[in-house]
Amino acid sequence: MSEQNQFSVKTMAEFAAEGKEPEILFWVGCAGSFDDRYKKVTLAFAKILHKIGIDFAVLGTEESCTGDPARRTGNEFTFQMLAMQNIEVLNGYGIKKIVTACPHCFNTLKNEYPELGGDYEVLHHSQYLQQLLDEGRLKVEGGSFKGKKITYHDSCYLGRINNEYEAPRALIKALDGELVEMKRCRTKGLCCGAGGGQMFKEPEKGDKDVNIERIEEALSTGAEAVAVACPFCMTMMSDGVKNKEKESTVKVYDLAELLIEQMN
Repeated sequence: MSEQNQFSVKTMAEFAAEGKEPEILFWVGCAGSFDDRYKKVTLAFAKILHKIGIDFAVLGTEESCTGDPARRTGNEFTFQMLAMQNIEVLNGYGIKKIVTACPHCFNTLKNEYPELGGDYEVLHHSQYLQQLLDEGRLKVEGGSFKGKKITYHDSCYLGRINNEYEAPRALIKALDGELVEMKRCRTKGLCCGAGGGQMFKEPEKGDKDVNIERIEEALSTGAEAVAVACPFCMTMMSDGVKNKEKESTVKVYDLAELLIEQMN
C-alpha cells in the first residue's frame, strides 16, 4: 500500500496500542498478500473502505494461512495447527467482525473455526459491500461499465457451500451494467477447476480442463467483462481467457475492482 503512495493501513497491533477497535478486521489471505494479480483486489477493496471512511485494520505479519488448502488435501494436523495459531491471535485482540475477499478464507473462518474456539461474525466482501450499498454508505455513480455486458462466475465456496448468490449480483446491477448469466449459474454453477486443493496441482488427464469449459460458457454470453469473487476463480478464468486469446476484448475483474473503477 505504501508503495502506491495512497494511504496507510493500520494493523490490529497499532489499534490495540492506541486502545481503539476498528469497525472491521480485513482478512487479506494468502492470495491477497502474495499473488500479484490478487494484490490488486486487496488494494481495490482497501481503497473502497478508505474512500467511504470505514475504520478497518489488518493483522499484517500476525496473519497466517487459514489452513483451508491443508484440510482440503487431507492434512488435518497442519490445518488445526494453523487454525489454533490464528484463533489465538484473533481472540487475543477480541476480534468480533471479519471481512475477507476470499471465499475459502470466508468458509473456513465462518464454518470451521467455531469448533476450535474461534467465533466471529464473518462476511465475504461482496456481502459487506452490499450492506454498505443498502445503507447508503457506498455510492456508485456513472462509470465505465454502464450498459456493458457483465457475466458473473459463482464461486463454489461462496455459492453452493454458503448459499450466497445475491450479493455479488446486486453489486453488478448497481454498476448499471447488463448482467448476462451463463447457462450454468447459481446452484447449478460450474466450478472453475481450482477447488478442493486442485489449485495447487496439475489437473488429471481428460478431454478438457474445467476452466476451459467454464470460460467457453462465459464467452458464449457475449460479455465484455467476467466478474469473479475468489482468487482461485480469478486465476482459472484469467488463464481461460488467455487460452482463448481473448485478453484484448474480455477482462476478468473482482467485484471490488469493478466498484472502485466506477467510484474513481
